[in-house]
Amino acid sequence: MAWSATMIGALLGLGTQMYSNSLRKLPYMRHPWEHVLGMGLGVVFVNQLVKWDAQLKEDLDKMLEKAKAANERRYFGEDDD
Repeated sequence: MAWSATMIGALLGLGTQMYSNSLRKLPYMRHPWEHVLGMGLGVVFVNQLVKWDAQLKEDLDKMLEKAKAANERRYFGEDDD
């Protein structure tokens, strides 16, 4: 997943820079260093997004386990009747 996220980020950054140049009616490769910078930022953004999604899933699993344990204690654990 790391390589695919990296490639998607690089393409996102490159595409964003080329789209920006086309909107301003400039040559696509006007300043090549801007494309490299855009690709780097895209890579960082997508990789952080993947990490955030994994952390979110982990936190959700923990919350669901806590809720399940609380429900089991509520309905099956303490029986005072």
